[in-house]
Amino acid sequence: MPRRRNHGGPSERSDRACLVLIALYENGTPFEPHIVDLGNAAAAGEFKKLWPIGKFPVLRDEARDRMVPESSIIIEYLDQHYPGKTRFLPADPDLARQTRMRDRFFDLYLQLPMQKVVGDRLRPPGKGDAFGVEQAKVQLQTALGMVDGDMATKTWAMGESFGTADCAAVPALYYANLITPFTSTYKHAAAYLDRLMGRPSVARTLKEAEPYRHLFPQERMPQD
Repeated sequence: MPRRRNHGGPSERSDRACLVLIALYENGTPFEPHIVDLGNAAAAGEFKKLWPIGKFPVLRDEARDRMVPESSIIIEYLDQHYPGKTRFLPADPDLARQTRMRDRFFDLYLQLPMQKVVGDRLRPPGKGDAFGVEQAKVQLQTALGMVDGDMATKTWAMGESFGTADCAAVPALYYANLITPFTSTYKHAAAYLDRLMGRPSVARTLKEAEPYRHLFPQERMPQD
């Protein structure tokens, strides 16, 4: 059996690496998980020999002697070389382009501003970027409104077939809902998130992330 090793870090079990885990679990693709602790100099050094950028996730396919970084690219690679019952990209080029566009939408216009809000919580006291956070929250509301309209008549991002855009939607919507709850304001987006969380591959991924959930930075309370 080909050996595929998926490299990720503890906090990424609940972020970008979860996209790849969803895809792997969706098709029952055998792989060996490898969690890298970047706080450990030796482990970080070994990982950066593989991928000098030092970002997760990375897939190492020893059978094909390939190193594949970036979650969306890994999913496309799996779809091409290790296909299963769920095809993550449509065969039709135009539909494939639309799928990639939705994948990028979730990453750039939901995931990125969400990370801006969360990242600001990690800054030292007095070093926050309040204006940048407000801008990010405005973009989140705009993007959520677009998702809400788009999902009014669809089951998944591209219609009735689950794919790579839905994998990208999971962390984007899940964590966006933690920092700016939208279940009562964007009902179609909320129903879509419920469907995502009910899918076995997603539920398993989120369940495995629970031991790392405490690493998610909480909002600072104003000081008196």
